[in-house]
Amino acid sequence: MPKLRDEQKGIIFILLIVAVIAALAVFFALSLRRDEVNDIIERDSLVRMLFVVEDDDTNVLFSSVLLYNPATKKGAAINLPGNTGAIYQSLGRVDRLETVYNVCGIETYRTEVEKLLGVRLPFYTVIELDYFIKLCDMLGGMRVFIPSPIDQYSEDGERWLLPSGAINLDGDKVATYLQYADTESSEDNIQDRYQNIMIALLTGLHDKSFIIFNKKNFKEYASCFATNYDEEDEEKLFAIISEIDTESIIRQTITGSLRNVDGQQLLFPLNNGEFIKEAVQQTTSMIMSSDGVSYSRVYVLEIQNGTTTQGLARRTATLYQDASYNVLAAVNADSNDYAETVIIDHIGNELAARTVGELIHCTNIKELDAENGSVRASSEAQVDFTIILGRDFNGRYVIEGASY
Repeated sequence: MPKLRDEQKGIIFILLIVAVIAALAVFFALSLRRDEVNDIIERDSLVRMLFVVEDDDTNVLFSSVLLYNPATKKGAAINLPGNTGAIYQSLGRVDRLETVYNVCGIETYRTEVEKLLGVRLPFYTVIELDYFIKLCDMLGGMRVFIPSPIDQYSEDGERWLLPSGAINLDGDKVATYLQYADTESSEDNIQDRYQNIMIALLTGLHDKSFIIFNKKNFKEYASCFATNYDEEDEEKLFAIISEIDTESIIRQTITGSLRNVDGQQLLFPLNNGEFIKEAVQQTTSMIMSSDGVSYSRVYVLEIQNGTTTQGLARRTATLYQDASYNVLAAVNADSNDYAETVIIDHIGNELAARTVGELIHCTNIKELDAENGSVRASSEAQVDFTIILGRDFNGRYVIEGASY
């Protein structure tokens, strides 16, 4: 066997060094990526994930953002109406949010949603409709409430048939539930359906976690969706998400005013989009709080208009609904001459009352006992807090000293 010349040995040595450097580069790149994911989990910080379900044409059918705190097990699902209007930089024009996805894809869509909500979304999951149907069946169906039976035909002659009541839908029925349309289906009704399915998906992950994450089962479930992280991190993240407290998931959606632009009816978020960012921040604070008393459920409010400004209670109710509160009624107060806005605490929860007030910068909080019961909710049903709007409220915030 001929001996290697010195120059050949040098070349082999250099190639070995290059190979080692390349291997180390790949190793450190993977390690850094895993560290980023682990950092989110190990610090018990918020898991922020964008979910997108595509229709048969690979356009977005519905999408939602999950905010989840592994430490408190609390989470929120933020529905993203496809007709949300804005000037999208990626399109260079005013258009629908769903158009961003349909034209530019998931990465650009994620960026625009981050701008819209004012949050960073490090993770995303995309599921094609056929695979979503399969996933629903693998989870044993999805349970939703349908107020009245559905018996309609599509333009192609397909029959949409769904019973009423709290029922468990298999994959095909879920597809029908998501896609059926009739003359009585408002946009709000459609968005409610999308959000119901998102909650049902999270519930299914929670209830079937003992099967999904048993041995090698997760690979079969993971085959139904595409993500921006590897299989090991996929399983880790979904296992953590499956521990969510499904009984207290906060439901949030983007609302605003409808306007026709270039023949399209677009939903423009309130206050040029600033309010939805504030609402998301408050929701984040709620699920990050370790105080189990103050944020253990969705609080019920009544908004009373104590001014001469028409429609003030109704518009303020929309603000609180966007921030995930349950507004039972928006009515006139016993007088239209309230100088200051006041929050009446019916349940004696000072921390929760302050949180309610933060949304409109109101610090004037009184317990019911302090008023000797003189200020009560006008509705017969029980509410947690009554907000009486005074002249110091400008329609968005309480301005100190503005009532005089």
